[in-house]
Amino acid sequence: MVELRPIEASFVASGPSGVAARTRLKDLAPGDEKVLRLVGAHLGSLASKDLKTRCRDGLEHSADTWAVRKRELTALSSSRWAGSITKATHDQWALARRCRLTHIQNLEAGVRTIEDRLSQPVGQKGTKKAPGGYRSKREWHAKSRRLRVLEERLASARAGHEAGVVHVVRGGKRLARTRHHLETAQLTESAWRGRWEAERWFCQADGESGKRYGNETIRISPEGEASIKLPAPLAYLANAPHGRYVLASRITFAHRGTEWADRVAANRAVAYRIHLDTGRGRWYLTASWQLPPTPAIPIEAALAHGVTGVDMNADHLAAWRLDIHGNPTGAPRRFSYDLTGTAEHRDAQVRHALTRLLHWARNCGVKAIAVEDLDFAAEKTREKHGRRKHFRQLISGMPTGKLRARLASMADATGIAVIAVDPAYTSKWGAQHWQKPLTGTTRKTTRHDAAAVAIGRRAQGHPIRRRTAPPPQHRSDAVGHRTVQAGPGVPGREGTRPRIPGPRTRSVRPGRGANAGYQNAQHRSGRSAEHETWRQDSLPLSL
Repeated sequence: MVELRPIEASFVASGPSGVAARTRLKDLAPGDEKVLRLVGAHLGSLASKDLKTRCRDGLEHSADTWAVRKRELTALSSSRWAGSITKATHDQWALARRCRLTHIQNLEAGVRTIEDRLSQPVGQKGTKKAPGGYRSKREWHAKSRRLRVLEERLASARAGHEAGVVHVVRGGKRLARTRHHLETAQLTESAWRGRWEAERWFCQADGESGKRYGNETIRISPEGEASIKLPAPLAYLANAPHGRYVLASRITFAHRGTEWADRVAANRAVAYRIHLDTGRGRWYLTASWQLPPTPAIPIEAALAHGVTGVDMNADHLAAWRLDIHGNPTGAPRRFSYDLTGTAEHRDAQVRHALTRLLHWARNCGVKAIAVEDLDFAAEKTREKHGRRKHFRQLISGMPTGKLRARLASMADATGIAVIAVDPAYTSKWGAQHWQKPLTGTTRKTTRHDAAAVAIGRRAQGHPIRRRTAPPPQHRSDAVGHRTVQAGPGVPGREGTRPRIPGPRTRSVRPGRGANAGYQNAQHRSGRSAEHETWRQDSLPLSL
């Protein structure tokens, strides 16, 4: 008997910890763009030098070295610009450190898989739980050589991690490598150079509560007037008192504009970032701020009006609404998206699909959406899935992390709770117990639709196995075993009921129990099918 892994309890996912809104800087004067370029290039060079210093310090970093770096940057910019640069440097170094640790874990998983498969005989078949041996001696030899390569990479990565060495490319490694493939990227050298310099600029400032409009470095009034505190070497470009430069553009936020205006009027902290999109030739401003932690509502309150089960796939979201009893109501819905193209296109596709899902769930009257708590971080390695390249690409293309973050933020804005459930066996059991019963002459239920039902039922605490139909017109098991007669913990509930001689009911009058075990003694039109097969007597000849 195969032992199943335990199912984790469902829980209500926490809401977003912050929010960001972006708007375009329109009607910029030529002098405004010149100032923005100079400020971004100057601060970008300071950020590159500070990141180099931080990477050189490695694990020997301390508060004293941080203070020294900040004093050096203050003389070339300002104290607040220096604080923003050093904070961004620390965040970037910590991110690179976490990425190296994840890379080490992937290498360790690959080494373990190859060693296990090399230890098995050639040609031995694997199971669903574990892979078998390699199919030929040639493949075995090639994998043994790959094992040595992975072991060398693992040793080098571990040594670098213990020494605190990280590798960071300001501007992005992908864009840096594009320089050697300009024809494939359809870029000229000047166009690539402009994009590379713009990505390495630095023009972002953290907010500070209690200061005017929540930010002293990049200040935006509730009326939309934007001004920037110029670094010390560029103070001659100021057009306002105290070394500030006021932009001609007026700032308006179409998304969360009222919430942003309330924070700015109350002098609460708001962080800003100004960047240039070289492909479109447009300047953008992004405002971000933290949200106070909100207590999660009880899962019982979230499920008071039913739930919408959602199954995430590589190209669509399959959803089905369930009532409070776990029964699917209405018709299933599918919200498709296309994850090809640029990152902006993929992100827009995910946002559009989630918007349609949340609007449909709100129109249905439910207050909760159940999704799987997916994490494919360790499930897409080359060594684990071998030649299943399409399957590895399929898993890698599923935006699990981005979808979770987007769904948590968008659902919180619409007042819908997100319930995370254990993803174990939802697709398999959903197809086994719900796909066929929900398929009719006018509706074809897919495996993903059935998985959405299973996800919703698990969120509600119901078993995925559906309730059986009421008993037939007679009390035999000729039409099949009725699972409602036994609970999930009763041994042998899948078998047929044993034959028990004697009375089958408690309401037996005195003197009638002797013939209860032999039904032929009782002159009935139909005998029980549990004791023997029923055979009709021949008709008398006199009829």
